[in-house]
Amino acid sequence: MPSGTSGNPTRSTSTLRHPSRRSLVIVGAGPRGTGLIERIAANAPELYAGSGLDIHLVDPHPPGAGRIWRAAQSPLLWMNSHAEDVTMFTDETVEMAGPVREGPTLHEWAGLDGATFADRQTQGAYLRWVHERAVAELPPGITVHHHPHRAVRVSGPREGRQQVWLEGRSRPVLGDLVVLALGHLDAELDEEQLELAAYARAHGLVHLPPDFTADSDLSALRPGEPVLVRGFGLAFVDLMVLLTEGRGGRYDGDTYVPSGREPVLYVGSRRGVPYHSKIGYDWTGPRPPLPRFLGPDQVSELLSRPDGFDFRRDVWPLIVKELGFAHYHRLFTVHPERTSAAWSDFERAYAAGDESAVRALVASAVPDPADRLDLDALDRPLDGVRYASAEEFQDGLRARVEAGLRRAHDPEYSPDLAVFLGLLSVYGQLVRLGDIGPWWHGFFSSLASGPPGPRLRQLLALSRAGILRFVGADMAVTAEDGVFRATSPTVPGAVVETRALVEARLPQPTVRRALDPLLRGLWADGDAGETPEGLLRVDPADGRVLDRAGRPHPRRFALGPHTDARSAGAFTRPRTGGPAFRQNDATARAALTFLTRTAGHATAA
Repeated sequence: MPSGTSGNPTRSTSTLRHPSRRSLVIVGAGPRGTGLIERIAANAPELYAGSGLDIHLVDPHPPGAGRIWRAAQSPLLWMNSHAEDVTMFTDETVEMAGPVREGPTLHEWAGLDGATFADRQTQGAYLRWVHERAVAELPPGITVHHHPHRAVRVSGPREGRQQVWLEGRSRPVLGDLVVLALGHLDAELDEEQLELAAYARAHGLVHLPPDFTADSDLSALRPGEPVLVRGFGLAFVDLMVLLTEGRGGRYDGDTYVPSGREPVLYVGSRRGVPYHSKIGYDWTGPRPPLPRFLGPDQVSELLSRPDGFDFRRDVWPLIVKELGFAHYHRLFTVHPERTSAAWSDFERAYAAGDESAVRALVASAVPDPADRLDLDALDRPLDGVRYASAEEFQDGLRARVEAGLRRAHDPEYSPDLAVFLGLLSVYGQLVRLGDIGPWWHGFFSSLASGPPGPRLRQLLALSRAGILRFVGADMAVTAEDGVFRATSPTVPGAVVETRALVEARLPQPTVRRALDPLLRGLWADGDAGETPEGLLRVDPADGRVLDRAGRPHPRRFALGPHTDARSAGAFTRPRTGGPAFRQNDATARAALTFLTRTAGHATAA
């Protein structure tokens, strides 16, 4: 691994208030804050003409890694992306006004095999190095100061300097501009979770609400005890690891050897199945020409509608057609022997056809149903599926997971990888539409952001060992008769009763329910508007925070998953357009332009 970059270091400092220097406060020192500093370094030679600039980075966690990728977590926890698919650097595919500055992917930087799933501590080290490099590349006169404190409030007039107040400090950090790069947030418990927590306290039960698994106290889950787990995504995978290998168990090939300290996990969810495995082969040959049916023109048309748009009615059909195009382009161009038409004829008819015409076209041109794209079945594979007993379901779901693993590692099914590329393309376009509701993000994650194949093989071993039990789809959880009780239509009549319940998913904070006092304060003051789903409203052009009246604040910006311009992640797969990189660039350019324009003018404190 390269050593730390020398040059312009980040340093801890007290509040700096030099009247002749511009200042920018970035709240959040994780990968999003680091990405913004990288874009400031790239754009400053063109756009910034001030006599120096102080960048104040506010975060109790170390810069670069932030909270999620910090070093102080279990080395057993992995990333869910191949090392070659993780980069913090722009390339020619990013649609932005600023200059491209390429850099190494995680696997190039760390000297890892590209197919490795690195642990999170290694990713944190990469992010710290990226931060140091970005700071070192800032032009002379631009200095970064790290304040290892929590920001609790932002105040200040719209036309004057902003005050960022820090926990435990009596004087604020002053900034001509403030960028909120808060990352994932904790939230107050919703009504259901409050009721479950109260029931647990009253009856001596264990209830662990939604949380970052690495931050959860799992010590209350006792060896051999049955534990009900709601959630089958990546938070569950972390839980599975920490309660098995994390308690001394080990794998001998495909067999799990328990330590005797593990609880027994009963897991279910809306889908009732784990997320799809990461694909285990590389792309070869021509890529589908994306976007085709959901691109900038279609997004602009949706945004121009005076009455707005409905996701299911107006957007989802475009997504279906885009993903289908990616799938069939790959099938016809690489596996023509499994089709009964020429690609040129199919493409022409596919482009012109409505939903029913496309369905008939696919049925006639793609003989094997296994080669047809069925998004509904991918999203809800257990819909209408019933098992006579819980034991029969254990066997059945293991068979499904095993079949999915084989498919994810067999290039004969490479249209699946084309659909993955289509999902990335679609996500990049949907970012422009703002808050489209939570369903799409869950669908995307289940198909495109699933666990590494080795994790699913571990899941199968734990199932065979009896440490992990499957409950089913549409799992209903109640608290009654002094226990937590779960049922699922997948196994009619089966009931699971436990004295412990874990909600294996991230919190879903709204602006009003976020535990972050800074964000809640902005909403209480009317300075932050929220979408129907509770996300912070921002100007899609540059990330400026919108108040409840829809007015953009001239001096406050926000980036990240708490906004309605949230993207799939602060880092991304190389050469896939990286929406977060595009947003970082737009915000950096807007900030630098503003700071240059106001340089030399007196600013109220």
